[in-house]
Amino acid sequence: MTTMSQSSVGAPSTRVITWETINWFEVKTNVRRLQMRIAKAVREKKFGKVKSLQWLLTHSHHAKLLAIKRVSQASGSKTAGIDGETWKTTKQRMEATRSLKRKGYQPLPLKRIYIPKSNGRRPLGIPTMRDRGMQALHLLSLEPIVETQVDKNAYGFRPMRSTADAIEQCFSALAMKTSSKYVLEGDIKSCFDKISHEWLLNNVQMDKVILGKWLSCGYLEKRIFHRTEKGTPQGGVISPSLMNITLSGLQQAVKNAVRIKDKVNVISYADDFVITGISKEVLENKVKPAVVDFLQIRGLELSQQKTLITHIDDGFDFLGFNVRKYNGKFLTKPSKKAIKGFLKRIRDIIKSSKAITADNLIRILNSKIRGWTNYYRVSAAKATFTYIGYHLIQALWNWAKRRHPNKRVQWVKNKYFRSKDLNHWVFFAKKRDKAGNEEITELLYPGSVKIRRHIKIKAAATPYDPSYNDYFIRLKTSRKRHCSLTDYAGSRLPSF
Repeated sequence: MTTMSQSSVGAPSTRVITWETINWFEVKTNVRRLQMRIAKAVREKKFGKVKSLQWLLTHSHHAKLLAIKRVSQASGSKTAGIDGETWKTTKQRMEATRSLKRKGYQPLPLKRIYIPKSNGRRPLGIPTMRDRGMQALHLLSLEPIVETQVDKNAYGFRPMRSTADAIEQCFSALAMKTSSKYVLEGDIKSCFDKISHEWLLNNVQMDKVILGKWLSCGYLEKRIFHRTEKGTPQGGVISPSLMNITLSGLQQAVKNAVRIKDKVNVISYADDFVITGISKEVLENKVKPAVVDFLQIRGLELSQQKTLITHIDDGFDFLGFNVRKYNGKFLTKPSKKAIKGFLKRIRDIIKSSKAITADNLIRILNSKIRGWTNYYRVSAAKATFTYIGYHLIQALWNWAKRRHPNKRVQWVKNKYFRSKDLNHWVFFAKKRDKAGNEEITELLYPGSVKIRRHIKIKAAATPYDPSYNDYFIRLKTSRKRHCSLTDYAGSRLPSF
């Protein structure tokens, strides 16, 4: 029995294994098998077995390898914690795998940094690489539980789900003539920073000792140590899952407060959520008090200024989209705030690129345009894309004229713009490769991006339930076929 257990969790063999020789398929398969067993035990409510399987997984060599791989390849892997350490070499990653031990583990304080936000700055807590590795390791054992227990129409920080799924759920709940007419736009005050530590320790199914150490490790800001009495820091690998657990049950709490004929639906993405209702009175007198009580138990509260009740004909903004009915027709479009913000970022890039070549400028802009249009192409955004394209060409025309103040207008146009199909203002650049051959780079025109309806995931589907294995294979195939590579005129699709 012992031999089988060790084999199933990926115990290291006597032969010397380097990072380059790791069989990642075997690693992922063994970890996946344990995760599926954890999820099955949760569905069967065998929580003692869940705890045993979690212990087995978090002490697994294969799970440690996978956790280090995730952390070292993440976009933030170059940002060090307070110890200044990053894992750049394969030798460091192998050594890091051996350092993920529960015995004697004590996380270091977080490094506090701030990132820009629309209404100010958002604080982030950056753990050390070792602490990120430990969080990723325990997340492997926690994620199957989160996926099994989280609300069905919660779409944030979950595999195979995205903001597009949440927007499609808005369509399902609001598009029909008989659908709800009113929407409560929920806004939680500083959700990550105010979650009750006591509630987390009592309700999160994971190693309580490790969790308690993470929650109370504190942070350093300008070399001054600050204690953390509440909240889970944004920037931690495991924080999104802890927040999903915290908000799990909101849908049921709201349903318990209303009747079926009130047509109440809860749609959430992380800490952003909307709740539909048949009338303003239902949302104000039944739903809102239920939400307040639900959040209060978890140490959270609604922002009274930002929590609004809106009629669908007036529309509301959700996840960067504007959701509204126009004469009874349901449409989602990029919000005015999102359009304005994107144009500002693009213009700032162009204005600050006075000295770079047109080829480099095109490459920078194309990555931004692909990402933004890929995000909003699931909505009625064709007119918006054309509008963005018009202002983009205007900005580039001004950029080109500033570079050549002594040249004629026609000379400038011929140098930087050419005709293609019906578009006579295609921004382009010429360069020669190492072999001396001429290459032409074109700007991706937003108006050329095709609109594609998103194929929404089934609300109850989870990758940790084997009954959905075939469904996920079909879903991936359908989405890939539906969103073909040719939609970007030969450009590679971004991972936005």
